Amino acid sequence: MNPLNKNPHVGAVLLAAGGIIFFSAKAIFVKKAFEFQIDAISLLLIRMLFSLPVFITIAFISSWKVRENPAPKMRYIILLIGLGIAGYYLSSYLDFSGLKFVTTGLERLILFAYPTLVVLITAILYRRRIPLRQLMAILITYFGIFLAFFRNVNLTAQVDALKGGLLIATCAFTYACYLVGSDKLIPVFGSARFTSYAMIVATGAVALHFAFQNSKPLISYPAEVYLIGACMAVISTVLPSFMISEAIRRIGASNVALIGSIGPFATILMAAIFLDERITVFEGLGTLIVISGVMLVKNTEKHEIKPDEEKNRMAA
Repeated sequence: MNPLNKNPHVGAVLLAAGGIIFFSAKAIFVKKAFEFQIDAISLLLIRMLFSLPVFITIAFISSWKVRENPAPKMRYIILLIGLGIAGYYLSSYLDFSGLKFVTTGLERLILFAYPTLVVLITAILYRRRIPLRQLMAILITYFGIFLAFFRNVNLTAQVDALKGGLLIATCAFTYACYLVGSDKLIPVFGSARFTSYAMIVATGAVALHFAFQNSKPLISYPAEVYLIGACMAVISTVLPSFMISEAIRRIGASNVALIGSIGPFATILMAAIFLDERITVFEGLGTLIVISGVMLVKNTEKHEIKPDEEKNRMAA
């Protein structure tokens, strides 16, 4: 008997872990592509174009299933467009740009702290008091980022390190805004339709950015760049989205969030193997502190939100 059939939770855990590792590989692909002197927006457009057919198909199928339902109100459509631009265009562009200046390990560490920003944004928008335990967890998380970043600033050019760190932090903020907004729109559109629509909107925004900024044709790069872009689209975009969604369906968002703590470790390990990046003691200690802080935030947050809301947030 297949052991995964005997214990279905094992299969769900493997799906979640695999999806998180695949997501974490994105930074490795970006760094490898930068070796061919491609700019951030061109690389992002290549990734989006390879992903686009899948999301158009999902959008068509999910829309066909609800074709008899009333059309969403205009304000929801406008908000979806804004969130698509913030979550999949602006956030990704900032991330790719920041990776030119910082290591993949530090990039993943800063991005991993996005749940703390979700808590802060939600507290400001809805005028909620942040519990003391959650506030302490947020402070622990930021201390861990400072510890890891402090060593990077001393090892590299300070201006570049600070610039990259700021770009990645802004990326985490825009992605957190996307997640906060998605809690309101996923019940309206459905998870699959919302995500596919947002991705299509973002692809249009990336294409416009490319058209206004670049004079170099998109087809002028070496074949390796398009191979990396295709791998990034399949391995680090489409495939992990389905894997993590299925894992959430089987074992719940809280368990998947816990498994998500392997993300920074996976990135650091892959960076050591494929990019020859070495982790310092400060980065290792900072990583452990950040993961501890984020896990505390998620542990307290799951008691503050409803189960359906938590699932929607993870599915995004």
